[in-house]
Amino acid sequence: MIELRNLTKSFPSRRGRKYLLREVNAVFPEGKAVGLMGRNGSGKSTLLQIISGNVSPDGGEILSDGEISFPVGFAGTFHRDLTGAQNVRFIARIYGVDTEVLLDFVSDFAELGDHYHMPVRSYSSGMRSRLAFGISMGIKFDTYLVDEVTSVGDASFRAKSALVFKDRMATSSAIVVTHSIAEIRNLCDYGAVLENGELSFFEDLEEAIACHNRNMKR
Repeated sequence: MIELRNLTKSFPSRRGRKYLLREVNAVFPEGKAVGLMGRNGSGKSTLLQIISGNVSPDGGEILSDGEISFPVGFAGTFHRDLTGAQNVRFIARIYGVDTEVLLDFVSDFAELGDHYHMPVRSYSSGMRSRLAFGISMGIKFDTYLVDEVTSVGDASFRAKSALVFKDRMATSSAIVVTHSIAEIRNLCDYGAVLENGELSFFEDLEEAIACHNRNMKR
């Protein structure tokens, strides 16, 4: 379970401060996958970064009773001069998991071939996303933060990713950011919509999608 209490985040702009989050209060329930929707620039990725602890809010707090993953898809996760495999070893040590087991899982899942042993700076964005998603799914977290990576790769890889994700959701929770409504419907139980600094939570996923679609048409 993750609870947001009066969470606020803003940035300076030419028109004054732009609020991505304005005293947001919400509870992301345990054991559910929540699809987080909103316009480009609405603050979805920033919210994931705040929840993970990578970005500090202006005010408010986040309460959690479990271990939260790093934001999957966040480029800053990796050391660019290390190989994919070396990054896996480093992250395995940080989280205290079996290094060889994680190395084998990511090697099989990410389908990077020889690139697995090449520097991450040589990777395409899709390859970095596959590496990040593989590492995250290979580690047991209570809540997974997933940012625009479930649609990476061809149809076969996307299907494999969805199966692994759903397997993890049998014992974990997730907050999923994606522009694909089909992915939201396929992966998520509940929905949340971020608009003008306000977060609306919906137990009915279709209501969340309808709200998001109305916002996009304005």
